[in-house]
Amino acid sequence: MTVTACQPFLYILTSGLPVFQSVNMHSFEVRGGKKLQGDITPQGAKNEALQIISAVLLTDEKVTITNIPDIIDVNLLIELLAEMNVKIERPERGTCTFQAVDVNIDYLHSEAYRKKSGKLRGSVMLAGPMLGRYKRAFIPKPGGDKIGRRRLDTHIIGFEKLGASFTYHDEDGFFHLEAPQLKGTYLLLDEPSVTGTANIIMASVLAKGQTTIYNAACEPYVQQLCRMLNDMGAKISGISSNMLTIQGVENLGGVEHRILPDMIEVGSFIGLAASTQSDITIKNAGIEHLGIIPEKFTQLGIELDFNGDDIHIPEQESYEIQTFLDGSVMTIYDHPWPGFTPDLLSIILVTAVQAKGSVLVHQKMFESRLFFVDKLIDMGARIVLCDPHRAVVIGLEREQKLRGITMSSPDIRAGVALLIAALSAEGKSVIQNIEQIDRGYQDIDGRLRRLGADIKRISA
Repeated sequence: MTVTACQPFLYILTSGLPVFQSVNMHSFEVRGGKKLQGDITPQGAKNEALQIISAVLLTDEKVTITNIPDIIDVNLLIELLAEMNVKIERPERGTCTFQAVDVNIDYLHSEAYRKKSGKLRGSVMLAGPMLGRYKRAFIPKPGGDKIGRRRLDTHIIGFEKLGASFTYHDEDGFFHLEAPQLKGTYLLLDEPSVTGTANIIMASVLAKGQTTIYNAACEPYVQQLCRMLNDMGAKISGISSNMLTIQGVENLGGVEHRILPDMIEVGSFIGLAASTQSDITIKNAGIEHLGIIPEKFTQLGIELDFNGDDIHIPEQESYEIQTFLDGSVMTIYDHPWPGFTPDLLSIILVTAVQAKGSVLVHQKMFESRLFFVDKLIDMGARIVLCDPHRAVVIGLEREQKLRGITMSSPDIRAGVALLIAALSAEGKSVIQNIEQIDRGYQDIDGRLRRLGADIKRISA
């Protein structure tokens, strides 16, 4: 089956490959103020899926992946692999089998690839496995969210230290990487970049000799990648730590792998339940992989009940933000794992809007990710944007409701934060540019309707 795409697009489930169809731009129309109730199950983790699916290029044997999220970014990556001649079977929504037998390397240097991959920052994850197995790779300028500078230096410097040559060509807009033979080396990363670590791991598993990566990212998704590669025959030790040792092997084999539940969705549903005074149970939440996430929401005063692998958030009339032991204002900030993920700071911020008390939200990593707060202020939130990285939220204590407005989603996480605000607000809200939300959240409007939300997708 030939796979074609245009932007924007929606995934249509078939018995084989993903097919994309052109659609009109859409918005969400939300009538807020309703309490929700019921069970919701998080999708497979987007950030893990982008790494795991890229890794199928490291072997010519079949790799089967389950619990794949049915979202735009992941489906676009699958489509890119299909256009590279990777054989793909998708027997059901969350399962794909890949076999990279006769890969068309030249496609990665084509104008079609440049245009398509430029919409997806995750396409940079193809460089490591391509360089490791095929000895050359091409990286276009990255796309994705408009949340500030996102450097590729960690990736490129790592590849160069493994023996790859690197040049940037203005005429075609690609970074060109070549390496007749990658050789193991010692790498001290200047930042614990998740995608940088994953990319270097995928390049190193087929390199000659031993590679040591110090200051490596150790997020659960990187751990999952390492475990999958070991199941394929790689030799990686130090998994879950910030020092990985990789002994290169000649080749890798096939494997079956299941993607973890998406921790960002779990956090989003906790914030949704608290903001809308709802009674929601998050099923199969992957609690052992959530790290400090539940604790940060309890610091906002949110009650969480754990039952096996489920999280129950009961209806709360109010919730109060904790202070530090000396009585000073709570500060919540992002930090590399096992610290708090930056992807949930937008959710923390919007959840604090109706709390009792105040909190300083400090977004260290991206300088544009808090700019969506002007929309929350328009809705009636009491927020002071101190600078591009810091915002103080003074909780409304439910003394007044937010009011519905028309707004636009600037990125995936801010878009869902605005959606949570709209669901807790009084009256009608319209959220435009929801293709950003669709990039990271599978059928979010359908799943929310099943909880009782008044939300519909309309043509813009």
